[in-house]
Amino acid sequence: MGRGMKAGKRPKTGGGGGRKGQMAQIQQLQAMQRQMEETQAELEEKEYTATAGGGVITAKVNGKKELLELHIDKDVVDPDDVETLEDLVIAAVNEGIRQADEDITEEMGKFTGGLNIPGM
Repeated sequence: MGRGMKAGKRPKTGGGGGRKGQMAQIQQLQAMQRQMEETQAELEEKEYTATAGGGVITAKVNGKKELLELHIDKDVVDPDDVETLEDLVIAAVNEGIRQADEDITEEMGKFTGGLNIPGM
């Protein structure tokens, strides 16, 4: 036998802390999952407002990337130039979605440590 070792004892290999350590890890993961779900639900309800054309178009989207409101200043409506109006609407909606994406990425990144996890 080696020095300081009694018969029948194995040296500690340093891993996990046994069943109690595993239970603590599981509880931590479950708590983190609940926090992530709560944060995701809050982000889905959050609203983002964006404008285009110097404010003549305003779009409001939520964290689910759904268009909630769209306001068009009557002065920008020109029947001879519908394409410009369409471009402004697209720009405002896309900017609102971009803002939502950026916020979601930042908030969920707090949980994922910067990992790019699909759907987060």
